[in-house]
Amino acid sequence: MSDEVIHSRQNPRVQGVAKLRDRAVRDARGRFLVEGLRELARALERKVALEEVYFCPALFKDAAASEALLTRVAEAGVALCELGDSAFDKVSGREGPDGLLGVAETWDVSLGRLDLGKDPLVLVAEAVEKPGNLGALLRTADSAGCAALVVCDPVTDLFNPNVIRASQGAAFSVPVAVASTAEAIAWAKANGLRVLATTPDGAKPLWDVDARGPVAIVMGSEKDGLAPAWLAAADARVVIPQAGLSDSLNVATAAAICLFEAVRQRR
Repeated sequence: MSDEVIHSRQNPRVQGVAKLRDRAVRDARGRFLVEGLRELARALERKVALEEVYFCPALFKDAAASEALLTRVAEAGVALCELGDSAFDKVSGREGPDGLLGVAETWDVSLGRLDLGKDPLVLVAEAVEKPGNLGALLRTADSAGCAALVVCDPVTDLFNPNVIRASQGAAFSVPVAVASTAEAIAWAKANGLRVLATTPDGAKPLWDVDARGPVAIVMGSEKDGLAPAWLAAADARVVIPQAGLSDSLNVATAAAICLFEAVRQRR
């Protein structure tokens, strides 16, 4: 399946792939890593532009499924390269990797590429810090059938390998845009979205507010909440009532509560 096997961790190709764990390198090259059988399968399903796939048979968790995937990769015209286990360990970012890793092209994440359709439900997340949270937000948006996820002023980037992993492939199915808060507010207004800003100081619980029609539900950071600009732009300020001492839920948990309340209302 591969004409060569690379064993050395110092091989230039191996070193080049490993460097894609660095954001500056990803940005400069326009490439990112897709690691794992499930993630690569979903990337193929969604026509993500895979450039090459590296594999290590000694690490396969499911040999039959892994080999079937590699056959699909080859049929798609993607280059394959076999690595020894030490070389694969150099490029992998996981504990207990399954021996499959791809290099893919990044894509345009500007607001202008989003096609919202009729009565869209949009999730907006401001200042997401942790890759795991951004990945979980993608999964949540995918599960709720969101028309888009707009990420404002993020600390982490969409193509971080840990975002791709935590999204379980939803990074390839949910339309995503990255923008500044000011750009996102202007875009939401221009597209006729009612802005529902979540805040501990919200006037009403979300379930007492109409979340049907074209709506953007906006989540702030767990540490600082929403920026004043979002609160000023909001058509309604909503709250998730909480009984305990904490005034902040995990952002992905809060997003799930809000999105599925909107889904309930729409049904």
